[in-house]
Amino acid sequence: MSSPVKVYVYDLSKGLAGQVSLQLTGKQIDGVWHTSVVAFGKEIFYGPGICETEPGRSHHGSPLRIVDMGETHMDEQTFVEYLSQIKEHYTADKYHLLDFNCNSFTNDCLGFLTGGSLPPYIKDLPSDFLSTPFGAALRPTIDAMFRGRASTGVLTPPPDISATADSPNPASASSLLQAVAAGATSNNSGMPSSSRNYLPTPAPTSPPTPVQSNSLTTPVHIATNPSSFRNVLHTHRAVVAFFTSATCGPCRMIEPVFEDLAKSKSRANDVAFVKIDLSVGMSNAVGGEYGVRVTPTFILFLDGNKTHEMKGINAPELRTQVDLLLYQAFPPHPHTTLSLPAIEAMPLNAILSSQVPNLDIVLAKVTGFIDTAPSWSGSATKEATKQILAKNIIPYLKARGSSSPPNISFEPWKDATISLATNLSAGELFPVADMWRVALLEPAVCSWSATKVGPESPILVLLSKAEDAPRNYSLTLLRMISNAFANKIVARELLLSSRSSITALMAAALFHDDATVRLAAANLAFNMTVHLQRLRVEKVRGNVEGDDVGENEDWDVEMTSALLEVIEREKANEEIVHRLTASLALLIRLSPSIEQFVSLLEVLQARKILKDKLERGGCGDTGVVKKEARKLIEEVAEKLCP
Repeated sequence: MSSPVKVYVYDLSKGLAGQVSLQLTGKQIDGVWHTSVVAFGKEIFYGPGICETEPGRSHHGSPLRIVDMGETHMDEQTFVEYLSQIKEHYTADKYHLLDFNCNSFTNDCLGFLTGGSLPPYIKDLPSDFLSTPFGAALRPTIDAMFRGRASTGVLTPPPDISATADSPNPASASSLLQAVAAGATSNNSGMPSSSRNYLPTPAPTSPPTPVQSNSLTTPVHIATNPSSFRNVLHTHRAVVAFFTSATCGPCRMIEPVFEDLAKSKSRANDVAFVKIDLSVGMSNAVGGEYGVRVTPTFILFLDGNKTHEMKGINAPELRTQVDLLLYQAFPPHPHTTLSLPAIEAMPLNAILSSQVPNLDIVLAKVTGFIDTAPSWSGSATKEATKQILAKNIIPYLKARGSSSPPNISFEPWKDATISLATNLSAGELFPVADMWRVALLEPAVCSWSATKVGPESPILVLLSKAEDAPRNYSLTLLRMISNAFANKIVARELLLSSRSSITALMAAALFHDDATVRLAAANLAFNMTVHLQRLRVEKVRGNVEGDDVGENEDWDVEMTSALLEVIEREKANEEIVHRLTASLALLIRLSPSIEQFVSLLEVLQARKILKDKLERGGCGDTGVVKKEARKLIEEVAEKLCP
């Protein structure tokens, strides 16, 4: 007789993650998910050991959502026996918020009951979080909290990081960490005693739990049954499986090497390191399926197929075989074998427009435009808008670089900018864009701006006025957006939301009659490709952060065509040719669509266009003169263009 299986999903942050994650991490994370499995009329989860309660009666309250996982054909007694077998594995001292948590347990149970697994948005949350600079910075703090629990049985209280956190909003970061820690480590004292029923689990120091290295801080998957192991094989390109047992002394000797490899080589959805303890649950069935009779045994898989097996504790051989597996799974980009000294010598620093105008004159200009506006609409009145400019924005910009900048809210800036864009023409808005150009040099302004999307974003509001705008506004807007691309979080959001609009502005400006406008557009092209290149480099290095590149092959083609056309047309300004060639180099180098690029560059005669710039009349009377620019043009033409 079959029985339904469900997953109850809770948010440990109680909604706080959804409110502050974008500002803190640059990614929208809707919740910090806690899960439990519901089967045979009971809700079972992992926290202070394996816990059991009536559905919906745990200390987490009512679930935020319920996921139907189908049915199980196991009987309840078999499931209880399985839980009893894995209880020594899921003890309170081994719990870790990121690496070994309630979701690890739920996923194991689902594999046993149904052969299924948790949805990716739950399974991948730790990797998504750790791929952000904020997550990476917070990792040691989280590790320290749970490392204390492993040694003493008591969680180290989460610190107040509001004064020291490297984040755009330290107070929110501290509140989020403490809220999640409280939810994750509660002893369930709020759960009705009539429904609380803990499965007996061994104390942290009681045998036969083996002494282990500090596995709390390593991204090692755990598989206790064939279904959970098959799920890992199905969802990862390369898998390294470590078959061990509680009584195996050599296993404990080699385990730190395995953990070190997992820490340095794991890649979300690509590379997984799995530990299978043959003495836990139905792990012996996993070993039997692959003929494992001794421990330690390591088996390597590529695309679900076994590629290599080794026994014993030969650490150099294990490292070599793992490197070989990853080389087979992810061959290096062909450009990584090229010698490109001119390209590699280019500093990947965004070109900033950092000159600060006379802010009193800027204020006077905007105030004059406001006063002469024939009508006014919007949430901020004329007088309110002028007050925001005079009492909020201008004082903040004047205090840039001081030891104690004013602590103000940026929300009024948004209201004032929207009202100004609604009531003034593009020709009258250029001093407003100039204020934002200066403001976006400040990390705090950038972090706040990244949380504003669509009509709430001052950057996009000003961008919406770009079509047919006069020279002064177009020039200032190009410089403003270039400064925005110097911030990784803002750049990511702009590419996700407004890539086509920004590209249209830049492409039109590249053909402008005014060389100053063309140079500003070339600077923006460079800053955009620098952002893309940084992410591609991280991806090639195997860092998770590089998975957030947001590649767009059509955009690459459009940009390449535009850059080459403008380079060919540019006969007067060597600096523009230099910037555009640098942009082209960064666009081509490490492109995931290199085969398509080769054909495109050949059709567009990219090599000839670039080499012509070095000849008489190609750019100025004698061609490009600057030594650095000539070397770059020669290298791109000879080594990246067919």
